[in-house]
Amino acid sequence: MRMQLKRISPRKMRSYKEFLLILPFLAVVALFSYFPLYGWVYAFHDYRPPKPITAETFVGFKWFLTIVNNPVRTADILRVLRNTFAMSGISLLFSWFPMVFAIFLNEIKCRPYKKFVQTVTTLPNFISWVLVYSIAFNVFSSTGAVNTVMMDLGLIDKPIAFLKSSENIWFKMWLWLTWKNAGWAAIMYLAAITGIDEQMIEAAKVDGATRMQVIWHITIPSILPTYFVIVMLNLANFLSNGMEQYYVFQNAFNMDYIEVLDLYVYNMATSSTGQYPLSTAISILKSVVSVVLLVVSNTASKLIRGEGFI
Repeated sequence: MRMQLKRISPRKMRSYKEFLLILPFLAVVALFSYFPLYGWVYAFHDYRPPKPITAETFVGFKWFLTIVNNPVRTADILRVLRNTFAMSGISLLFSWFPMVFAIFLNEIKCRPYKKFVQTVTTLPNFISWVLVYSIAFNVFSSTGAVNTVMMDLGLIDKPIAFLKSSENIWFKMWLWLTWKNAGWAAIMYLAAITGIDEQMIEAAKVDGATRMQVIWHITIPSILPTYFVIVMLNLANFLSNGMEQYYVFQNAFNMDYIEVLDLYVYNMATSSTGQYPLSTAISILKSVVSVVLLVVSNTASKLIRGEGFI
């Protein structure tokens, strides 16, 4: 008896083909995003390099409990969390800046000048933080351009330690971050602005609306959904403000105020004591809190906007 093969519908066949198309990308994500999570096993062992992890003793949640049971370690974590919350809080407080920058950039009528400004403000995003610090050192160090000019003009008697001071360090870090990323962040808002119906803008101008009135009543309301999604994503990444910037700017004079959570974990793991298990435990807790913040942000988005971003 001849077996009859079940015919696959065109719709299902298309689904199979689409899955095969994204399969390489899923493999890359699994390899570089999920496979490294194997390193979490270090948090449950008394690991000391160069021994293999299999030769170390399983200690359960010992390193997690150390975070709260050791007063010195707890004080360190609280200090680092203070810095992390301050840095992320300032960035969140001024998260409207790229949106405003994009609005005014869009209002520039001279096309060559507009392209020039957009290019100049976007390029710093592609500069590494090492190079950014090199620029900062040449401009603001004790022998840098600013101190040299001010001393030549007789404005100061001795160099000002701009980079070796913890004064206003949180705000300084935000300024460097804004200088580097504002142009790049504005691109998303410029894309949202191009999606605004031109007929609506023309109708407003026919009714006698000024440029500021068009911006206030049409442009801003139209791009607010984009702004809201970005704010929600920033809330989800509240504890993840990176370490590259703070690593290159850190020194003995500002360490107490510039060391954020990611930098603290890195410094702990690469210190002479090499506390890999404890640093891994802190990273795991940070990841769990970040996932919770992501869920909360997505839920808030659904309640406020009627739709989530994931």
